[in-house]
Amino acid sequence: MLTQPEQRPEPTWLTVIRLLRWDKPEGRLILMLPALWAVFLAARGTPPLLLVGVIILGSLATSAAGCVVNDLWDRNIDPKVQRTRNRPLASRALSVKTGFVVLLVSLLCAWGLALYLNPLSFWLCVAAVPVILLYPSAKRVFPVPQLVLSIAWGFAVLISWSAVTGRLEFPAWLLWGATVLWTLGFDTVYAMPDREDDRRIGVNSSALFFGPRTASAIGLFYIGTALLLAWLGLEMQLHFSFWLTWAIAVAGWTWQSIRLRQNHLPPATYGQMFRQNVWLGFILLAGMVAGAIL
Repeated sequence: MLTQPEQRPEPTWLTVIRLLRWDKPEGRLILMLPALWAVFLAARGTPPLLLVGVIILGSLATSAAGCVVNDLWDRNIDPKVQRTRNRPLASRALSVKTGFVVLLVSLLCAWGLALYLNPLSFWLCVAAVPVILLYPSAKRVFPVPQLVLSIAWGFAVLISWSAVTGRLEFPAWLLWGATVLWTLGFDTVYAMPDREDDRRIGVNSSALFFGPRTASAIGLFYIGTALLLAWLGLEMQLHFSFWLTWAIAVAGWTWQSIRLRQNHLPPATYGQMFRQNVWLGFILLAGMVAGAIL
């Protein structure tokens, strides 16, 4: 009689990788994108390479801290949700103590990188920390917790822009507004397959708040994003190459808005749309770099 080969336990380092979500790079990249938008636009396409490296590493450290905080807050809720039940803290593959150690290391890395920045950027980093730490609790008390996440995402723009210029100019706020609305759009898409679980558990999400009008709300967020990016392009007098990538992004957001109006979409569709936003963000980044240089 054949016996099943014994499954080896997952190495701790690999479990920590899953805790940080580094096995799912889309979420890390989509946070990094607004920071890269800002640093390249503020520097008119040619920022110092060392600063770009600091921004990339800083976004990785910050998103790592955000993931750990989220899982610490939700370690007793995540087991009740299909999508999150296998997360390391939810499944008890890692202890709470280990989670706090990883969180502390992530925050220390982010703090060390922030010391490289000018005073305005450094204090913006400090101001972002409470928003990042409190976001996971927002779903318990605030009807649209994705707005808190969007504001946290927006700090990436302000920090990166001010790291180049030492101040926050009008175009920086246009990019900040576009980032906040874009994040509201794609994170509401991300929340849609969890609606029944969230309703049963009793936590809030923008997908629940907007109810049957969720697709329309996402469409409005995308329209606002497109308009603010267009205003930014005019304000900075970006080259035609930016407008080409802007048109591609608008076409992608339009397609998503139309598709979301269909009933009974497969749950995997929402994850695909989230990943599409990563690609649209990189396409926009290429247009911004070219549009600023040319």
